[in-house]
Amino acid sequence: MSERLGSYELLSRLGAGGFGEVHLALDAEGRTVAVKVLHPHVAADSGALARLAREVETMRRVGGPHVAEVLDASLEVARPYLVTRYVQGRPLSAVPVPVEDLRELAAGLADALLAMHEAGVVHRDLKPANVMMAEGRPVVIDFGIASALDSLSVTASGAVVGTPGYLAPEVLEGRPAGREADVFSFGATLAYAATGRQPYGQGPASAVAYRVVHHPPDLEGVPAWLEPLLRECLSTDPAARPTAAQICARLGVEPVTHVPHRPARRAVHVADEMTTREWRPGREQHRRSVEESRARHREKVRRRWVIGSGLLVSLLAAAAREPLPEVALFLLAAYALAVVSDAGVALFSRSPYKRVRMITDMVSVAGVAGLCFGLAALFSTFTLALFAGTALVLGIVFLLSA
Repeated sequence: MSERLGSYELLSRLGAGGFGEVHLALDAEGRTVAVKVLHPHVAADSGALARLAREVETMRRVGGPHVAEVLDASLEVARPYLVTRYVQGRPLSAVPVPVEDLRELAAGLADALLAMHEAGVVHRDLKPANVMMAEGRPVVIDFGIASALDSLSVTASGAVVGTPGYLAPEVLEGRPAGREADVFSFGATLAYAATGRQPYGQGPASAVAYRVVHHPPDLEGVPAWLEPLLRECLSTDPAARPTAAQICARLGVEPVTHVPHRPARRAVHVADEMTTREWRPGREQHRRSVEESRARHREKVRRRWVIGSGLLVSLLAAAAREPLPEVALFLLAAYALAVVSDAGVALFSRSPYKRVRMITDMVSVAGVAGLCFGLAALFSTFTLALFAGTALVLGIVFLLSA
């Protein structure tokens, strides 16, 4: 049973982080979105929520194909949540590294960084886990949340604001941090993608943080065209790091105007070819509800079972027709009885697909009988038995792996 949160229908849990759980959901117009429900210890911090509320409108101004835009937020309710564009893919931390198309990744991350900084947003937690790879294209998620919720009470409650190894030295040392910290995280993320290794090694968080402050990064294996830029991005001196615009210029990324989101929720579907997918009912005049979509899926699965089992029964009955005619007759009769009973259930159901279901059942009964006699006339008993055995084994393997 799906859960409703505000005007959103929560479909399934996608994952969780330091600040909340992320759910795949449907909005009021049937579009798939990602809803981040804040953890109770975060929701209990009124100061952090007030700061996040002030930042939300700024976050909604960030647009472009390489960021998962903030579409909506409701922070003055019992379960505060943020809504962003749903990106189908896997995080950079879960894909094979080194990344094959490193240039596209670098250009996409640079564009995302520029989009955020042009809107006045600092990500503060840019790392491989917050970069979704959608068909090879990087999309940055969760921007602005770590920065907005960076308060002592939230941190003390258990949320980790940032990830050692990707946090800039000034952040680790408690010094003022701004856009330059994102540039550092950009460099560390690209270094991981280029080499398949953490640029400051692994181990306890304190040891990694010490290396970030006192040791140079491990950039062995980074391509020559990228290595000088990453060294500058990973400088311990924030003033020595390039800006997002300079990074784009170095990588040859064309400057674009990142269109901000309009306040109206209905305007969120604008943008690009990676816009949020919709569940469309063909030429119908209204969108299907979640229940209708599930009913349609159940009918599709049932139809496949009827047809698949019919093919198997026809093979078995054809193989048994000559040596064991009684077995063949029994198989055909049992299948016909089961399918006719299903058609009878459909007759009294209120399903919108009952007519299709009854027609499929009746056609299947006639088709199985006809196929049985046709196969028996065309193939020998041994060949049919071989086919039937193979089909039976494949069916069992399919059931066990489903």
